Amino acid sequence: MAVLDAPRIVTARERFDDSYTFARYLETGGYAALRKALTMFPEDVAAEVDAASLLGRGGAGFPAGRKWSMLRKSPVSYLVVNGDESEPATFKDHYLVERDPHQLVEGVIIAAYALQVNQAFIYIRGEFALGLERVQQALNDAYEYGALGSKVFASDFSIDIVVHPGAGAYICGEETALIEGLEGKRGFPRIKPPFFPAVNGLYGEPTVVNNVETMSNLPWIISNGGAAFAALGGGRSAGTRLFALAGRVKNPGVYEIEMVKNTFRDLIYDPNLGGGIINDRTIKAFIPGGVSAPWFGPDLLDLSLGQDEVAEKGSMLGSGSVVVFDETSCVVRATWRITKFFSRESCGQCTPCREGSGWIERAMYRLEHGGGRMEDLDMLLDLCDNIAPGLTWPPQQTTICVLGSSIPSSVHSAISMFRDEFAQHVNDGGCPFD
Repeated sequence: MAVLDAPRIVTARERFDDSYTFARYLETGGYAALRKALTMFPEDVAAEVDAASLLGRGGAGFPAGRKWSMLRKSPVSYLVVNGDESEPATFKDHYLVERDPHQLVEGVIIAAYALQVNQAFIYIRGEFALGLERVQQALNDAYEYGALGSKVFASDFSIDIVVHPGAGAYICGEETALIEGLEGKRGFPRIKPPFFPAVNGLYGEPTVVNNVETMSNLPWIISNGGAAFAALGGGRSAGTRLFALAGRVKNPGVYEIEMVKNTFRDLIYDPNLGGGIINDRTIKAFIPGGVSAPWFGPDLLDLSLGQDEVAEKGSMLGSGSVVVFDETSCVVRATWRITKFFSRESCGQCTPCREGSGWIERAMYRLEHGGGRMEDLDMLLDLCDNIAPGLTWPPQQTTICVLGSSIPSSVHSAISMFRDEFAQHVNDGGCPFD
């Protein structure tokens, strides 16, 4: 059974229907952490985040405190919050901006104070219409309350925050493409080096980019101390984390659970969480960290939900999305749809991604729709090897950003694990699951 006795950190107010309102936020201790932070030296606030061992929740899993420390010797000009959550079946940041926008806003102000930044941007995917509306209202409330603007809560610290709606490009989830979008340009990832945001970010100035969930953890960390957060979880994976559970489960949704002390089996089968597979069917496979991650089979259900534990088995927790396939799921169809997404969302800047994604998608379409050939399977693996040489994890890159090297993950996983199912599509002249 799942270990569910950890405190709710970012979903503490989810039981309230009005969790997104200013009144409810104040009633449940809102902005108390900010008031506490303002009584501390900025470097002491940053030290608490360091002590918390908070890994970034955007996908890369880089420690937030370490990212901040890279800039402390040079003044930071901007803080950018990445809310461009666009990967299929990933919706935990969407949940936070809709259900608890004030928590996000307070976290951003605390981070800005720690970094001594006076201008921050919250970049949210444009399709999150309700989330955008609620975050903007939260900002309006915060300005009126004195938590934003000039001399926050009568202190010497001033901060302005701007909400920027994205135009629906998945590539803008990559931090340098997001910065390009903020500057009014097309969302093309920048070559690194020299364009590491910490050195040359927004408008050419040092910039910190953090994820929505990462920022939402900060009020709790400041209120309770970094050590209290670090005491949860295990190893490098401290605290709790949001998981977006989707696919063939009885209770799909967003769940906050303690890292490492719980497993994929707990998340998927516990009656308080996923509740098991629909109609109690057999699990076929699952994706542990968003559709850009390599797949796992049911033999790894008892693997701990930890950054290093998953990495050691050749995949990643990534975006916090867990997608479950059961015995009725067609892995060929799933792979085709994933590659179709990546092909559509490629920015076109790099040849292996721009051309390779389209070739793979067309071959997958043929296999799913009755025109496949047996030689397509080895051809697909060869194409994938050209995009990410060696088909290892972490992948070798031939492109500026990791979108290109993410394309082979599902194809390589599906063919390696279910080659007989691909062969059946070829022999039957179509999908046997229709």
